[in-house]
Parts: sequence; structure tokens; C-alpha cells
Amino acid sequence: MTSPSGKQEERTGNNRTRKNRAYDVVLFGATGFVGALAAEYLAAHAPETLRWAVSGRDLQMLRELRKRLALLNPACAELPLIHADASEPSSVRELAECTGVLATAAGPYLTLGQELVAACAEAGTDYLDITGEPEFVDLTYIRHDAIAQKTGARIVHAAGFDSIPHDLGVHFTVKQLPQGVPLRIDGFVQWDARISGGTLSSALNQFSRGRKMMAAQRERNKMQPPVPGRTVRSSPGTPRHAKEIGCWALPLPTIDPQIVLQSARSLEHYGPDFQYRCYMAVRTLPMAVGGVVGASAMLTAAQLPPARRWLLRRLKPGTGPSADRRAKSTFAVRFVGEGGGQRVFTEVSGGDPGHDETSKMLAESAMCLALDDLPQTSGQVTTAVAMGDTLLERLRAAGISFRVTTGHQLD
Repeated sequence: MTSPSGKQEERTGNNRTRKNRAYDVVLFGATGFVGALAAEYLAAHAPETLRWAVSGRDLQMLRELRKRLALLNPACAELPLIHADASEPSSVRELAECTGVLATAAGPYLTLGQELVAACAEAGTDYLDITGEPEFVDLTYIRHDAIAQKTGARIVHAAGFDSIPHDLGVHFTVKQLPQGVPLRIDGFVQWDARISGGTLSSALNQFSRGRKMMAAQRERNKMQPPVPGRTVRSSPGTPRHAKEIGCWALPLPTIDPQIVLQSARSLEHYGPDFQYRCYMAVRTLPMAVGGVVGASAMLTAAQLPPARRWLLRRLKPGTGPSADRRAKSTFAVRFVGEGGGQRVFTEVSGGDPGHDETSKMLAESAMCLALDDLPQTSGQVTTAVAMGDTLLERLRAAGISFRVTTGHQLD
């Protein structure tokens, strides 16, 4: 076991050096389902110069993970293991102080992410997660954005399927349109995949907290400074047949629009009046009706503790689909962008969204923050703001497609 203690870097305002820290990247929650996949990705793809470690609260499970990683890359036989518990502030502080980037795959983040973000903000450490929990993102802005801006920490949420395809997809689409004009972009997502126990747990937890989620959103809106001379907005839209892609479109209440709008607030090239809407795309009307009924049933079940517990027993945290099932899974997000009298169609697509591609996105984002020459940013920022085209090109090289299309309907 390696101790998490490492020298703190010297800081002057937002200028910081990490050469005295023990690690470039630490992956927390590495023994969970997605965490282990992210560790496997790093073992296979991280450069030899990357100083990285895995962390969690169960050392025996970490040792077993290291054995599996060593089969992929013999150098991982000596991979450092760091014991840390998200509920223990002292161990989390030591963890944050020993690394330049702390990437976490341990959710639900409302339960397991609060102390990690606080420690990273205080230590000037970049924080990265794959959350899809809007309340958590709003609360971390309220509590830690100002501190992170002072220390130079970059707090980056939703660096997985939630919400990189939407955030970087919109970023890519905006670049295909004229600048300095009002822009309207609609995103249509389609996937063929199964969820993991951790994803289900996070979703049910957030669905059960509707009032608290809205309260956090209102408080954040009061704190956020206005965007001078610009309008940034989103509307849920209504169910409709989207002729532009040849599918039925259902409003999708995910975190994705929230992340996209945060990027649009920070990036002036999104134009003077920017609007984004997010939909789930289905091919037939019966599928659309079934989707609405299923979503309503899930939302209702989340409000009832017995039903919520029953659902969680069906798919426990730490479990997920088999490698064979994941190999057959795909996703595609089609964007229709309009502005300055032009219309453009773009698409982001890849394999299994919630596991294989999410672990890839998390690992590549961590390496991007640790190794690449990026814009000077701090505080709570998005993947588009913090990493933008640099991360997009990393993901392209890793097999995720970003392309301009002809506007044909989704498969």
C-alpha cells in the first residue's frame, strides 16, 4: 500500500505547479463497475510517464484489481494503491493533496462526492467525475466554486456519457455555424444498452429528491453572475415528430442541457442568443408512448421507499452488463444546428455508452487535464470549457466519432 501523503505544490494565485505531488492522476472508486473499466483503460493506454494510482476504501479489492491490471500491463504489478474513504474528511484531504487530478467513479455523488469536491477545491486539485445528478452539480457550485477559483482547481462534472457527447457535440456543432448570430441547437439521443446498478441507484436517488433539486437550482441561479449582452436558454420542448431526423422526439429530463448551458454561458462564440433542447429519439409512435409510460413509472417508484428498495435489489451497485452485451451496445447523439440562415447536421457516436465509453471518457479526460496544454480556467467548469477541442481529438483517436452528417434519420 502506498501512503497518500505527498508534498503540496507551491501556489501563487491561480498559477500552480504539480511537480512536487506524488501523482498526476488518482482514480477513486476504482473497484466499482465503471471504475474498474476506467482503471483497465488507463492500464492499456496511459503513457509510461503518467504517474497514476488507484484508490478506494477496500484494500483487498484494490489488490485484486491490481492483479487483473497486471495481466493487461505488467508494469501495473507495482501500481500504487491508496486507501481512502469518502466519508472520512482527513483521508480525503490527504488524497486530494497527493495528486494533480482526482477522478472519481464512485456514486451516488450526493452521498460519496461532497467531501471529495471540498478537499479538491481547498487543495487546488482538479476534480473529475461522471455524475448525472443535477442537484450535486448545483450544490458544488454553491459551496465550492469560489474557493476553487482562488486555488486554481478545476471542478469538472459529468465527464462520461453524462454529458460529454452533448457538451462536446454542441461545441463541435457551434463551430460549423456562423459566429455572432443567434444559434438554436437540438440534440437527439438514441442508445441500445443496459444500465449498471450504480447508474440506477444514482437515478432513483435523484428522482426521489425533486423539491431539494429545484431548491438547489434556484439558489445557484441567484448566485450565478449574468451573461452581459447575451442570452443563454433551454426549454424542455414537447413530444413531437421531428421531421429533420425522421424520428419521434421526447423531451429528456437529464443533466445534459444544464451542462451545455454552463458551457454556453462561458464561451462567447456560442453567440448572442443561444438555445438548446434535448430529446430522446425513437422510431415509432408506440415506442414513444412506451417511453413516456416507463419514465412516469420510474419517477413514481422513486417516490415510494418500498418500490425504490425493490428496484435497487434487482440491480445492485457494483454490477453491470457482461462484456459480450456491452460489445453489442451503441449510442448516437444527432444534433441539428441553425443560425445565420444555415442548418447543419452533426453526430457523436460510439459503443456501449454507460460503461465502456464512459470509462474511456473519464480516463481520457483525466489524462487531458493532467498532461495537455489547456486554457487557463478554474472553478466549476465543463469539459467544453476546460478541455474543448483537445479532449475532442483525444476521444476521436480513442474511437468516438464526431462528424458532420447529411441529415439522414438516426438508425
